[in-house]
Amino acid sequence: MDFLKPYSGVLLSLFRFMIGLVLLAHGTTKYLNFPEGPMNNASPATMGGFAGILELVGGVLLILGLFTRPTAFILSGLCAVAYFYAHAPRGFYPILNGGELAVVLAFALLYIAAAGGGSVSVDRAIRGPEASSLA
Repeated sequence: MDFLKPYSGVLLSLFRFMIGLVLLAHGTTKYLNFPEGPMNNASPATMGGFAGILELVGGVLLILGLFTRPTAFILSGLCAVAYFYAHAPRGFYPILNGGELAVVLAFALLYIAAAGGGSVSVDRAIRGPEASSLA
């Protein structure tokens, strides 16, 4: 599948962007009540509310590709905590305990923390190619 190799930087940027949008949606539902759902009107004093702040801010940073590696690393930890705190007590298998998204996001964000933001990111514009991907 070498035909995609020339696009790996752009595809990594697109991956980062989409993961950022998913996290931003979690933050907006908790604090901006959009879309409406069971997580609306979160309090920052709760774990879910604190997570919403990280999702809101971190989602925007990932979409922009700004401070990508540390942001993705922190959000990866957030998703791991969410899994073990909210889903794992309901059973071992993620498909049965509703934790598939938390697991997938945790590992996707861990990959982004290692790989960087890709070729289309604010990090790359500011710091150059070494900030955007593994060399």
